[in-house]
Amino acid sequence: MIGWLCVTFGVAFSSSLIPLISVELFVVGLAAREPDVPWLALGAVVAVAQILGKTLFYLAARGSIHLPAFMHRKHPSEKPVTPRRERWRQRTKKLRDLVDLVRERCERHPGWMLGSYSLSSVVGVPPFMAMVVMAGLVRMRLLTFLGIGVVGRFVRFSALAASPALFAGWFL
Repeated sequence: MIGWLCVTFGVAFSSSLIPLISVELFVVGLAAREPDVPWLALGAVVAVAQILGKTLFYLAARGSIHLPAFMHRKHPSEKPVTPRRERWRQRTKKLRDLVDLVRERCERHPGWMLGSYSLSSVVGVPPFMAMVVMAGLVRMRLLTFLGIGVVGRFVRFSALAASPALFAGWFL
């Protein structure tokens, strides 16, 4: 059982950094295949691993972690503005304006940010990764970020881990 929880921690931490890995599928599959692994322990391990990984994004958005040089924007005067780059800048202008608007509203209404982050940590809508970055941008307190995130993720993944047993009871 400890071995499966360690593997689960690794998969959950990896999925928090690389969005192509689905920890949800892993949790449901493991819970269905290994019913001896307690669903509460599975939910707790995944919640802690997910928030540990997402904390890196939170700290980077907050400015506490300095990103590698290749991830920094070049100063506009260093790069020649090509027609292709200008078209891209025009296409993404609305998205940048929307992010700025949401960030400004989150800073003015911290309760809205707490509610959105809480909902996202349990349901996944709005996308949790976006809410993690937004929490860093609006400088949400670290303890608030960790507390709400761990509790929400625990609820989400505990429910997922318990679901195979629930459905098996219906069909057997």
